[in-house]
Amino acid sequence: MKQSPILIAGPCVIENRGLVIKTARFIKNLSQKRGIDIFFKSSFDKANRTSIDSFRGVGIKSGLMILKSIKKDLGLKILCDVHETHQIESVAEVADIIQIPAFLSRQTDLIVESAKTGKMINIKKGQFMSPKEALLAYEKARKYTKNRVFITERGTLFGYSDLVVDFRTAELLLSQDVEVIMDITHSCQKPAGAKNQSGGDKRFAFLYSKIAGAIGFSGLFAEVHPRPHLALSDSSTQLNFEEYKKALSIFLKFYE
Repeated sequence: MKQSPILIAGPCVIENRGLVIKTARFIKNLSQKRGIDIFFKSSFDKANRTSIDSFRGVGIKSGLMILKSIKKDLGLKILCDVHETHQIESVAEVADIIQIPAFLSRQTDLIVESAKTGKMINIKKGQFMSPKEALLAYEKARKYTKNRVFITERGTLFGYSDLVVDFRTAELLLSQDVEVIMDITHSCQKPAGAKNQSGGDKRFAFLYSKIAGAIGFSGLFAEVHPRPHLALSDSSTQLNFEEYKKALSIFLKFYE
């Protein structure tokens, strides 16, 4: 049997407490039913939204309070991203994994200071990054921590308003003993492809789950929402609860 994969799931952004708690309870129940650990993720701020008018989140203070209650009341481990170095200390008090957003994946100070907390680090591979550049970002974190460091594949920008996944990247990184996670939802995006916001086609999430399992990715990342069509961000690519269960089952078949 292969090593247990790292599984990460939750809403794109904290829209409100009720929605996030509902999703966290679903993830808790699913993890118990399948006998697996699933890290809960959600962002208190989406600092790189396409439009100035787009919803960004509830802010760091309220967001971390909600994530802290999920950790305490449901016993779920937490992943949360940071956008600026001054956020790291507060996030590290709650998060088990600190995430570096894709558009900030070359920001040395952000990676280094996050790594110095001793927390696990997940670096989202920038849409502009080659495998070599992703490895260099990984090494920035690796130099300052003995804990686990992940690179998450989320597609490469192909022309305007489209992403493609080049699975050669994973092969090259895995051959260097890097733990690589497949983001099956962001990889379905079409950046700025829906007027003033990102669009996408989440049907490909199931294909990505299958390929990731077959290749031997170290884990699966997915954004999950009770009613994706009403989501305040990434409404085209977030999975509903049944869709996530299907994608997870496809991936986990390769680890049985």
